[in-house]
Amino acid sequence: MVQLKKNMGSGVGKRWGYNHNTSQNYAKKPTQNTHSKNLLNLAYFCSLMQFELTEEHLAVQQAARDFAQTELLPGVIERDEHQKFPAEQVKKLGELGFMGMMVDPKYGGSGMDTISYVLAMEEISKVDASCSVVMSVNNSLVCWGLETFGNEEQKQKYLVPLAKGEIIGAFLLSEPEAGSDATSQRTTAEDKGDHYLLNGTKNWITNGNSASVYLVMAQTDAAKGHKGINALIVEKNSPGVTVGKKEDKLGIRGSDTHSIMFQDVKVPKENRIGEDGFGFKFAMKTLTGGRIGIAAQALGIASGAYELSLKYSKERKAFGTEIMNHQAIAFKLADMATEIEAARLLCLKAAWLKDQHLDYGRASSMAKLFSSETAMKTAVEAVQIHGGYGYVKEYHVERLMRDAKITQIYEGTSEVQRVVISRDVLKD
Repeated sequence: MVQLKKNMGSGVGKRWGYNHNTSQNYAKKPTQNTHSKNLLNLAYFCSLMQFELTEEHLAVQQAARDFAQTELLPGVIERDEHQKFPAEQVKKLGELGFMGMMVDPKYGGSGMDTISYVLAMEEISKVDASCSVVMSVNNSLVCWGLETFGNEEQKQKYLVPLAKGEIIGAFLLSEPEAGSDATSQRTTAEDKGDHYLLNGTKNWITNGNSASVYLVMAQTDAAKGHKGINALIVEKNSPGVTVGKKEDKLGIRGSDTHSIMFQDVKVPKENRIGEDGFGFKFAMKTLTGGRIGIAAQALGIASGAYELSLKYSKERKAFGTEIMNHQAIAFKLADMATEIEAARLLCLKAAWLKDQHLDYGRASSMAKLFSSETAMKTAVEAVQIHGGYGYVKEYHVERLMRDAKITQIYEGTSEVQRVVISRDVLKD
């Protein structure tokens, strides 16, 4: 198994118009008048619109593909059936550098770009979405949030072991009465001078029992509304932290989803991320990037279902010929391939914009919306192509169908994505 090289990302992304070593990248277009301006702009767009992956990208993609086939595929049906957390596989992901892909090597990460992350997430998700969501939360939400907004002490204490995969983290925003409406936080963090006193309950927490570190959003000053919310780093083994029972879910059954309860948990002031009242903004900014990870997960689920369907269509015979020769099946495959390619381009564009330090909010929502819808549609069609075999666990596609549904719900429902997109397009 190939280990990701530290700072491998220094050359990654250039054919997608991304230069890791400059904040300028290609953000400024050439400006001249008339014909010369048009030629320069044409040259600018041609330099930007190259759809080849770099050698580094291809190496990351292949490493993730190899890991998925050799480490995740064996036992994936049993882990799903018995709701078994892929602890051994997650540990190996960390050893290979996949748990802190975008983190600077000085904090224990692989120093890669977001495009590399999307490629890896797709390959892992083709086989085991329960494992890829662990990878997504640790990379997109926990590590990125700490590296971007944490102070140096927080990075050294928490980010380094998280990026190395020595421990994993969880992101605690959702509550019994605060799902899509994240402003309605009932968990409180009472200011006690040198510490906060944390009380409340968080729901649907991925990595809830397996994480060592929680990033918790809690209300400190209700009179200020969402501006009174803080983001706190809470260690799981702190007195007063209770992990609820594991949720018995439709899909991603191997992932570790729990409710987390806090009763008079003392959180040191130095564990607050950012200034007082920064918590809601922290959560929203972090989730905007996190949606790229879930979009890539959905893309992977769709790709996995499609690849299994394509293979099956070439082997299964009906009416004297392989079913791929029947137009009803061939057209399904054509639609699947087209929509997956469109989803992939949306994911890569959002990743590219993020790497460029450009506004990627609309792009990440578009990628998540379309990729999750594509995952659900493709997985349903995959079951249909497999017929009765698609309805049994042995052929994998029924699991992918169950796994696909959550991508339309977590880290912002499809309805919320349409709200985000519509608000943005109406500004134009």
